[in-house]
Amino acid sequence: MKVEIITLPKIEDPRGNLSFIEQLKHIPFEIKRVYWIYDVPGGQVRGGHAFKKQQECIVALSGSFDVVVDDGRVKQTFSLNRSYYGLYIPNGYWRQMTNFSTNSLALVLSSTEFSDEDYIRDYREFLNAKNWVKI
Repeated sequence: MKVEIITLPKIEDPRGNLSFIEQLKHIPFEIKRVYWIYDVPGGQVRGGHAFKKQQECIVALSGSFDVVVDDGRVKQTFSLNRSYYGLYIPNGYWRQMTNFSTNSLALVLSSTEFSDEDYIRDYREFLNAKNWVKI
């Protein structure tokens, strides 16, 4: 599987729009955990790790931010600023979130319950796990 932007359903209404996510339909995993990131001070970076098992879908519910995704060879930056787009990230990718706008709110849907053992927090360890040497 690859990192990709998923266009979520959007029901437009003059009273306000509605979007939703259904597990195994819009995203390719069962949701085991939901968390959100907010009140991020200017200039701060979130993430800076990879997961051995966890898959994620990240949605900018409010405001905007960038997600930098790295497979050990190529880095891609995805700008999230619409609540009807989700960024699907399979396991095995290094990710970090940057450029948070004021009052941004990031919703993260996870395929696993929290497990500290699932994290790879050292970039060199990540590259070694991928069996790739950084050039």
